[in-house]
Amino acid sequence: MSRSLSTHPSCDQGQPPGRRFFGIQIATSRKERLLRTLLGVILCLMRLNFLSFKPRLIGVIAALMVGALHAAAQAPSPVMEEVPFITTPDHVTVAMLELAGVGPRDHVIDLGSGDGRIVITAARRFGARGLGVEIVPELVTRSQENALRAGVADRAQFRTQDLFQTDLTPATVITMYLLPDVNLALRPRLLALAPGTRIVSHDWDLGDWRPDRTLTVAVPQKTVGREKVSHLHLWTVPARLHGLWCGAAGVTLQVEQQFQVLAMVLAQGDNRRSFTGRVDGARLHAVGAAAVAWSAQAGPDALDITSAAGLPGLAGQRLRRAVAASCG
Repeated sequence: MSRSLSTHPSCDQGQPPGRRFFGIQIATSRKERLLRTLLGVILCLMRLNFLSFKPRLIGVIAALMVGALHAAAQAPSPVMEEVPFITTPDHVTVAMLELAGVGPRDHVIDLGSGDGRIVITAARRFGARGLGVEIVPELVTRSQENALRAGVADRAQFRTQDLFQTDLTPATVITMYLLPDVNLALRPRLLALAPGTRIVSHDWDLGDWRPDRTLTVAVPQKTVGREKVSHLHLWTVPARLHGLWCGAAGVTLQVEQQFQVLAMVLAQGDNRRSFTGRVDGARLHAVGAAAVAWSAQAGPDALDITSAAGLPGLAGQRLRRAVAASCG
């Protein structure tokens, strides 16, 4: 959240407002914040009649503004200074966890955990363990107290931490209610998680990584936006299959991958067939012409063909990731 840095009341009134998101004032870009601050200084000095008869000084300040803005434009800026805390209604919390299929064997990490309700509900109602990551210490303290009252403090942990500094690898489920730009900045780290990890985002998507499923939940009391609904998006992290795979007896598989969507060319000797398919975690399903289809289970460096219709000799094959540009 942005706020005026000046203590003089006349300067506070002249400070141009920042952008507002969810009805909360938040920091804008580095360049906009600097411009807003410098403009506020000039307006403040003008109100105090300090610049009334000093046009040369005004020119100097203007020149400094141009130089400062140029420097700010060259400096890297964070994706977002702060994500506002918006409470997720209880029935939406339950719907998010049900959409992810959370159970006792899961470890849930909630990014931007607020008052802790998602992690606490995952532990109390679904038997899971979880970690809530929150940048505001007061909210972390509140979450820990809520977990203690709910009797799940041993399975619901909370940490004051920047979500970009959080180790996500223990998670089997990631939940989040962040901002669009933050989601996109997180996307490479989410895609790097173990295949089969489920991700649920409240309202915001992950750009051109299309969700596997979207659930719309009625929220009559919702104060954010015009719609009285929440959109819950589910993704399953796909195995990384892009590239060339090699099998026995001249079998090769070339895979082009766009997230969970696959385009493949399977060669068995001189017989080449094209397939389209999807990967659901580590499970691959491929379909070709004339009802020819096959399925496989992916490992780190192996692809085991579990079934094949219309492709004699393929089922049971184990393909290995090529270490060179060709098989052989």
